[in-house]
Amino acid sequence: MSGLPTRRDLVKLSAAGMAAAHASAAPPPAGEITVRVTAGEKRYAEAPALRWQRETRPAAGAVTLDAGKSYQEVLGFGAALTDAACYMFNELSPGARERILHRLFHPSEMNLSACRICIGSSDYATEAYSYDEGEPDPEMKRFSIDHDRKWIIPILKAARAVNPDLFLFASPWSPPGWMKANGSMLGGSMMKSSFAPYAKYFVRFLQSYAEAGVPVDAVSVQNEVDTAQDSRMPACLWGQEYEREFVAAHLGPQLAANNLKTKIWIIDHNYDLWGRAICELDYPETKKYVDGVAWHGYAGHPSGMTRVHDAHPTIHAYWTEGGPDIRERDYRTNWVRWSRTFTDILRNWARAIIGWNMALDENGKPNIGPFSCGGLITIDSRTKEITESGQYWALAHYSRAVRRGAKRIESTGDDVNRVSHVAFVNPDGSSAAILTNNGQATTVRVRMSGMETKVEMPAGSVVTLAWA
Repeated sequence: MSGLPTRRDLVKLSAAGMAAAHASAAPPPAGEITVRVTAGEKRYAEAPALRWQRETRPAAGAVTLDAGKSYQEVLGFGAALTDAACYMFNELSPGARERILHRLFHPSEMNLSACRICIGSSDYATEAYSYDEGEPDPEMKRFSIDHDRKWIIPILKAARAVNPDLFLFASPWSPPGWMKANGSMLGGSMMKSSFAPYAKYFVRFLQSYAEAGVPVDAVSVQNEVDTAQDSRMPACLWGQEYEREFVAAHLGPQLAANNLKTKIWIIDHNYDLWGRAICELDYPETKKYVDGVAWHGYAGHPSGMTRVHDAHPTIHAYWTEGGPDIRERDYRTNWVRWSRTFTDILRNWARAIIGWNMALDENGKPNIGPFSCGGLITIDSRTKEITESGQYWALAHYSRAVRRGAKRIESTGDDVNRVSHVAFVNPDGSSAAILTNNGQATTVRVRMSGMETKVEMPAGSVVTLAWA
């Protein structure tokens, strides 16, 4: 073989040249840099401001930002408002509930702007339920969302009142039992003969929620398509060909026929299903209805999202589940682990980070399943005291500084002194960089367009830099 460049090499060289041209034209950063730190006893605490100065040393050993090269546009950050989470919020006094929802959702506070809800019950619920249990009902005559009117819909409406731009993504853990081979919501697999009524089920859900004042922005076919969880909880197996056909011939056409603008996301499971995602999207009749792939972080590596992006660049990636274990000794202090996880997710094309339960009690309840998850926050079942997890404090560094419509920009300097990094430019032109130190106290130089600043990072810390 000759050493001549391939077409792909030429495309990469051209793209690199364009990025360099953009970078050289970008104005250098100036002015004050706001610093927020989580480390030791500090929780998203303000630190002394920094300023940009002219570069004085070679770039080696520095984190270098390049606004001339950008990647995905950010949708938002949040967690799941499951039946269990909404129940816990409902247990608070009206005043306490108003205060915590303001802290979580208001754009001047945590600014959570993308959340997940359940179509029927998940394992984190007060009971197992669908909207149409019993004998087969293909015309959905029995369909009802009355269960959700008790506390789920009121909490969703209250959250949207605080943040009107709250994006809601909905997932089913199981179809009604009569649609499945085992006749139960617990485990089992989907029957192909149920595709048409199940598409009607989705339509009725979306219409009913909209009528209740809670429009839903996106849905997935199934939470975790590749497991039945040994029939220990609401779950359902969906074969690859089943999901592909359901979207192409039933769900997509039914949403279109009913003028529903709700987006469809597929897979809603772990990174290691990247090959399945590519195969489903290789079918044009399926792909035309799909906005993105929903990903979980329990198996595989975030690079699976990049594999799918490289094969299908117009399809978006969304991280839609992952949360702490309430039994972990460092449940309240593991912000470094979570921030490094979030950095990896965002560096692999994800537009959103949506954690698992927004709120649970001190025992990880309510829970009808076998897993021992904790909430983003804990609401004590007796005292109603609210405490935050390490995941909460890690997420704060992203959700407070990175706005919807922000573009991730290039940042290089792989694990400088064990520090990981990711950076963004917001729609208003302001910028943010999140640095995560997994080692001892260190100093990191951050460079951009001929300017630099020195950042003192405590051991085991997350630091957000923000500048206009």
